[in-house]
Amino acid sequence: MARPPLYDDALRDRLLDATAMMVDEKGPERISLRDIAQNAGTSTSAVYSLYGGKTELLVAVIEHGFASFGDAQAAAEPQGLRALGLAYREWAMANPALYRLMFGGGVATEDCRPDDATMSTAMAPLVRALAARVDESEVMAAALTVWAQVHGAVSLELAGVTPPNVPWDSVYGTVVDAVERAFPAR
Repeated sequence: MARPPLYDDALRDRLLDATAMMVDEKGPERISLRDIAQNAGTSTSAVYSLYGGKTELLVAVIEHGFASFGDAQAAAEPQGLRALGLAYREWAMANPALYRLMFGGGVATEDCRPDDATMSTAMAPLVRALAARVDESEVMAAALTVWAQVHGAVSLELAGVTPPNVPWDSVYGTVVDAVERAFPAR
């Protein structure tokens, strides 16, 4: 008779969530696998069995974030460029710890970098949307321009470094409207 799996998807998800939250709160240097395991209700042996170590766990968290982000972008893609921008913000607000971990640079080392395919898949809906709006030679520059605009607005909102009572829905609407004007449909 086959042995039942020791570790299931629910445990993997708890470890990924716990790691993202703890890195967001304390930074990657100040967390240990023991703390992560305890927070996820498991043992360090589970972390080692599932991920291999702290670096691999951090990469798994970042890759999980890009996959989730990419899924949100793919779901918004049929509604067009503006919808992609709105989905960017919606995903970030729903996943602030993952967002900061992915884009904050706190674990940006060569060892903790997700593979290029993971990041490319997340960006693919934006690239496809812009391919219908700009010349082929300009698609990547346009994609990075759009990303910088929406990322900048979302990052400012999440950081809370703006004046009080900023109407973020309005501000962000203006940002995505500007993106659409900059890259009109052909």
